[in-house]
Amino acid sequence: MSVPPRVRLRTLALPAPGEPSRFRMPGCLDAGERARAAGFADRRARLRYVTAHAALREVLAECTGTDAARLRFGRERPGGAGGRPVLLGFPEGPHFSLSHSHDLIVIAVAAVPVGVDVQRVPRTGTVDALLPRLHPAERAGLSRVPRAARAAAFARLWTRKEAYLKGLGTGLARGLATDCLLDGTQPPGWHVRDLAAPPGYAAATAVAYPVPLPGVHRTGTA
Repeated sequence: MSVPPRVRLRTLALPAPGEPSRFRMPGCLDAGERARAAGFADRRARLRYVTAHAALREVLAECTGTDAARLRFGRERPGGAGGRPVLLGFPEGPHFSLSHSHDLIVIAVAAVPVGVDVQRVPRTGTVDALLPRLHPAERAGLSRVPRAARAAAFARLWTRKEAYLKGLGTGLARGLATDCLLDGTQPPGWHVRDLAAPPGYAAATAVAYPVPLPGVHRTGTA
């Protein structure tokens, strides 16, 4: 069996309000990213977007040996139904995925299709509203979790599901009830695992390889 690919993970926490950030509006962002950032009325949302996309460029620049400002992005199926984001000019990869939630950002890079997701643990009302949309086995599994712990269990399940759907390139369009991502359940040809996350958050990654993967996980602040 071939050596399984490594997954490079980078986690960043936004600085507290009022603290400086080196990602205010870095020159590596392209015109489209700058316009998108400028469109956020909320300063925190703007900082989150800028930080996430600048950090993604930094990681991919390190992986490819290319200046971060020269990287160009597209979609796997341009003009079609979306698909995974891709790095133009690098048909063999690296593959990558980006996720952010409130003050946390996670980036995953691998030699094979990969998806990553991070979520803040939702309120009980949000869990109750989304439960009926899940796979029947997932609903049954969550119903057995004590109500006080159900939101955290739901967040772990939700991040596994979103990471997998992002890895596939379908996103939520595939349907939340299509696949079962309960603890230990692995979709054919994929490895899905929970990631360490700060209190109040859950995170997961999904990689197109059927065996557990070694990882390199670097954390930091923005």
